[in-house]
Amino acid sequence: MCYSLELKQKAIDQLTKINPSIQQRIIKKLQWFEENFEKTIPLPLTGNLSGFYKIRIGDYRVIYTFEISNKIITIHEIGHRKDIYEGR
Repeated sequence: MCYSLELKQKAIDQLTKINPSIQQRIIKKLQWFEENFEKTIPLPLTGNLSGFYKIRIGDYRVIYTFEISNKIITIHEIGHRKDIYEGR
């Protein structure tokens, strides 16, 4: 059974500000991730972002959490690697 993807409003807002060609690349990767989550190894973050995980898509990062029991992946933030970890 596949996981379902849930995007927080902040992630949606961030995604809409990204160049359309990069948006498509991120969306395609998220669709793949949703279908293949059980085959991946989550990459945990540390420090202030402990409890969150990341997906690397070129120079962009997607910060997410997941619930195994409900099979839900929640996307919290999407942004360039130089900006995504600031302010945390």
